[in-house]
Amino acid sequence: MTEPIKPEVKEEKSQAQLDYEAGQEFLKNLEPAQAANAFHNALIAFELEGDDNGIANAADKLGDICAKRGDVEKAMSHYDRAYAICQKHTDRFSLFSIEKKKAKLMYDAKNYEQAVALYLDVLDEYSALRNPQGSVDTLEILAEIYLAQGEKNKAADAYRTAASIHQNFKHSRHAEQFRQKAAEIEKE
Repeated sequence: MTEPIKPEVKEEKSQAQLDYEAGQEFLKNLEPAQAANAFHNALIAFELEGDDNGIANAADKLGDICAKRGDVEKAMSHYDRAYAICQKHTDRFSLFSIEKKKAKLMYDAKNYEQAVALYLDVLDEYSALRNPQGSVDTLEILAEIYLAQGEKNKAADAYRTAASIHQNFKHSRHAEQFRQKAAEIEKE
C-alpha cells in the first residue's frame, strides 16, 4: 500500500525575511536607495527575532551599499558587525568574504596602509586554502597599491611572487608577463 501524497507545506516567511528578499530584488533592479531601506527594515526585524544569521546578512548587504556610495565609515561599521557575528559562529567562509570586502573598501578609499594590511591577511588565507589564482589576484592588487604609494620595490616583489606562483604551475607565459612587469617597474 502506498502512502498518500502529502501536500507540500510552505513555511511562512517572517517579515524580516520578506524585507531582506525585497532588498535583494531592489539591488537586482539597480535601486540601491530602496534596497538600503528594505535591508534596514530587515535588520531591525532580525534583531527583534534574535536571528544572528539574518542580522549578519542584512548588515553585510548594507555594508555593500554604503561601500558603493563611498561611505567608508558606515560600510566598515556594517561589515564589522557582520564580521563579529560570523566570528561568534566560526563561519570561516563568511569571515573571509567580509575580509576581502573590507580590504577593497580601504583600497577604494585610498587608505593604502590599511588596505595593504588587510590584503596581506587575504593573501595568507588564499595561501592556507592553497588557492594560487586568489593569491596571484591579490598580489596584483598589492602591486597596484604599492605603486600608488610610490613603493616600486615592493610592487616589483609582488609581481615576482606572482610570477613564481605561475612558474610553479608551469604557466611560463604568465610567469614571464609578471617578470616583465617587475622589470619595467625597476627601470623607471
